[in-house]
Amino acid sequence: MAEIPDHLLKRAQEARERLDGGDEGAATATEEAPESKIPDHLLERTVAAKNREPVSASAASAPVAGSPSPPPAGTGPGGNTQRLLTVVKSGSIQDVKLKPVDKVHVWPHLLVVEFVAALAITAFTTIFSIFVNAPLLELANFNQTPNPSKAPWYFLGLQELLTMFHPMVAGVTIPGLALFLLILAPYIDKNPSNKPEDRKFAIALMTVHLMFWGVLVMIGSFFRGPGFNFIFPWADGLFFEL
Repeated sequence: MAEIPDHLLKRAQEARERLDGGDEGAATATEEAPESKIPDHLLERTVAAKNREPVSASAASAPVAGSPSPPPAGTGPGGNTQRLLTVVKSGSIQDVKLKPVDKVHVWPHLLVVEFVAALAITAFTTIFSIFVNAPLLELANFNQTPNPSKAPWYFLGLQELLTMFHPMVAGVTIPGLALFLLILAPYIDKNPSNKPEDRKFAIALMTVHLMFWGVLVMIGSFFRGPGFNFIFPWADGLFFEL
């Protein structure tokens, strides 16, 4: 039970003396405490505090002037109430600052790198064309077909497949499956990391694709002779022109 202030105890004592019929006590109480009659619930609280008796329901429910109102009846476990802020997480009702993300701006970070790479390739091509001759061949003679007749080097892989499989399989099925797998790669491997060790599926798929096509181009370039027959270049010569 909360401790009763001294001035309330004094007023209660004076009121009790006045109720006992003592004129002298009543006069003293009137001179020292000219206020109105003390409410009954205060008297009951005073008596209960002295006698250590429980306060009655009417006295407990009556508010005290100048004191805060009692808390509402508890509805939670153990008779305790809960505030809203203790239930709702702060992150859902408070504005938070944006978290840093692993992104860079297109300019200057990306475009500067691409521009430098373009300058490097242009310089390499210019220097290479100065020191390495690339003469044009003679005009084509429709009466004389060159043997072997090879496609440009970037199509030699497809020409090599045509010697191994049916044209439908070599020209449509195998290239179509390869392109379809490359299209599905971003949907299968959704890892946003740029590190090769974290993108094993994508790296493996692209490596197999490049190695497969590179081997076919090398076979068609250096290991195919007259009639597009298989030969060994160190034994029969090199039948390849840029």
